[in-house]
This record gives sequence, structure tokens and C-alpha cells, in this order.
Amino acid sequence: MRRLAATTRHSTALFTLVTACAWSLGAQADGAFAADSQWMTGDWGGTRTDLLNKGIDIQMAYLGEAASNLRGGYDNHHATRYADQFTLGAAIDLQKLLGWQDAQFMLEVSNTNGSSLDDDRISDPRAGSLSAAQEISGNGSTTRLAELWFSKGFLDNALNIKAGRFAFGDDFAVEDCLFENLAFCGSQPGNYVGNITQGPVSTWAARVKYKLNDQVYAQVGVFDVNDSYGDNGNGFKLNGSGTTGAMIPVELVWTPTLGQLPGEYHAGYYYSTARADDLYKDANDQPAAVTGDDYRRDNSQHGWWLTGKQQLTTVNGDAARGLVLYANISAFDAATTEVDSYQKLALVYKGPFDARPADTLGLGVARLHASNQYLRNARAANQASGLSFDDADYVPEQHTEYDVELNYGIQLTQWLNVRPNLQYIVHPGGVREVQNALVAGLQVQSTF
Repeated sequence: MRRLAATTRHSTALFTLVTACAWSLGAQADGAFAADSQWMTGDWGGTRTDLLNKGIDIQMAYLGEAASNLRGGYDNHHATRYADQFTLGAAIDLQKLLGWQDAQFMLEVSNTNGSSLDDDRISDPRAGSLSAAQEISGNGSTTRLAELWFSKGFLDNALNIKAGRFAFGDDFAVEDCLFENLAFCGSQPGNYVGNITQGPVSTWAARVKYKLNDQVYAQVGVFDVNDSYGDNGNGFKLNGSGTTGAMIPVELVWTPTLGQLPGEYHAGYYYSTARADDLYKDANDQPAAVTGDDYRRDNSQHGWWLTGKQQLTTVNGDAARGLVLYANISAFDAATTEVDSYQKLALVYKGPFDARPADTLGLGVARLHASNQYLRNARAANQASGLSFDDADYVPEQHTEYDVELNYGIQLTQWLNVRPNLQYIVHPGGVREVQNALVAGLQVQSTF
């Protein structure tokens, strides 16, 4: 990854270009840069509303994340790293546009850039990270096809079929992203399981969803397992060369209203037919770190998740404000996945002040447990080599990492949100020898 200076120049140039285009549009259209507009560029003289009425929703957005190490970590020399993502796409309601009942089309392209503070400041580079202080980091500096899919509803949309290019996390184990730390953001299986795609990386996939009643639906998906789609040079790769199997998730979703308070609960399971490297054993079931042989290829992967989102309070009966609880318990294949279990509790208060009804105040705590097989592998390697922690080729032993984030989201306008935050990371990367890290972060989100 590129260092901060190069990243900042690139991001600044892109942001300046987009802003200049927005200003140019604003000179010709009412509402550009208006605080009460949902878009920075405004309504384009009514053109945008006309397009929406015809079923065409042009979507342009920016997400930028900065992080600075204040204390602790593997290397406590101060550094600030920045990563960002631009997205450009269109969501098309084909029922409005062409009269196709319950049909939709989506196209989105993303451009990601930047570097991660975790790589050499927070986590031991020999071990790597279990989470990330900047959830958008780690996708490389590239432009890629993020979404290209078509969906069609049947039986009054009780049955819905979606097919094309999208990510596992677009439809399964979906959670709100109101934090900067990866441990609190997005579909968690995609953050840890190598055979699961996480946006903006997409793969060929299909999803069938059936609505059992107004509060419950079930869905099943099939996703192409193809690591090459994540490579920087394959952002627009469409052929299936490199496919190694299929990822098959199933999920039951319940969206009740409990005492007039909305909730959303997910229970899911995934099974992958693709082979994956074992974390400990060679082909003869011996520790590969000792024998020197290749790690064996296990025939499958599996895991499950339980997530819950429940609003606990309102403000004068207004559900747009109030306290929301988020919870997650997940388990992943311990033989092949570095993180084998994950738990999270988070509280977000929407509209904490009457004068700031669109702001948010968030606090989250997460536990990431490294697989015991991964720990056995490190111990076997170090016992065989006789090395200690201070030796360059020592394999750090990874146990459990805890992540805490406190943030305040400032809704400056309808199209601009700024979220400063403090993060405290206990045993970064699960390595007990690494000092606990205090990180200051800043997340910026804008819709154009």
C-alpha cells in the first residue's frame, strides 16, 4: 500500500475534482450545497426528481476514514493514515421505468484508495490484524465493479430472485455501519472468512428470498468462490476462471415491532464447497510448521451467525430518535479461519439532543477470538525454531482481541456526516505482547 502522502494527494485531487463538478452543476441547478438537500449537487434543476419519478436513482457517494495512533500498539511512533472510497451507480426501478412488475436493476462502480494504520503501527506485522481501525482499508487502490444485478419478484413479491454480481454482505448477515472500526461495521462473516466476498468486491451470485409473512422471510444464496476477483488488476473481471467452489448461505430474518419499537433479527448458516488451507495440519495430519510440508487443503468450510437490532426507546414517540441495541454472536470454521468466534454489543442513540435530532452517539464493544488451531501452529513453529518474541522470524501467538469504539456522528447537512471517534484496542491482533492501543479516528460520509 502507498504511504499517506501519496494517498492524500490522490484523494485530495479526486475530491477536488468531484467538488468542482458539483459546483459547476450547482451553478446551473437549484439546491446545490443546500443543507436541506439530500445531495450535495442538489436536484439538478429538477432533473434528479424527474429521474426518480421515472425509476432512475443516480447514486454518488464518498467515504473517507482517517486514523491516528495516540498511544500503544506495536509501534507507538505517531502516524496518521487515510483511506477512502468513491462510489458511482444507479438503482433502477424497472416497474416505474418499463412497467416490469417488482423488477429492479443495480449498477455500481467503486474506487478505493489509501493505507491502513493497522499494518505497521497497531498490529505486529508478523501476525497481521484481526480487525481494522479503518473499516474501508484493505481493499487496495483500484477501481472495480461493485454491483451488477437484476432482481424480479413473483407472487406479489412474496418470492424474489436476484442474480448477477454482488457480495455476500449485501444480502446476508447485514448490519448497519455506524462505526469506523471494522469489528462494528458490515456483514461480519465477510470480514473474517476468506471464501466470503465483502463489498466492494463482488462475485457472481444468486439469491432466492421468500416472504413467509409481514415480519418473517427466509433466503438462500449461491456465491462463486473466486479469490481472483479481489485482485487489484481484476476489478472488472467477468469470466469465471479461477473458481474453486460455491459459498451457500441460508438465513431466516424476523423484523418485529415489539411494543411499537422496531427490531430486526437474523439467524444464518454458511457452507462452502471450496477447499481452504488448514491452519495447522499437513496432508498427514502432522503440524506443517514442524514438518515443513504444505498445509493440507480442507474440503469445506462452515459457520453460523445470530444478529439482533432492537430499538429500546423513542423520543416523544418518534422512532427516528432513541436508543438502539445491536448484538452479534458468530462462529466460523476453526480449522481454516483465523478468527473462529466473534461477539459484539453496541448502543447507538439517534438524536441525542433536541437541537441535533439527526446526530448519533455510539458505543461498541467487540471480542475477536483467534482459532486455537492458529495458536497451535504458532506454538509448534516457535518450539521447532527455538526463537523468542524479539526474533524477526518468530511467529507471534494470537489469542483474543477486544475492540471498543466511542463516536459521535454529526449530521452537518443531509448530505454530509462527520463522525469523530476514539478506539481502544486490547491485545491488537490477539498478541498479548503488543501494547493496548488508543486510536483517534475521523469518518466522513457524503452523498453527491
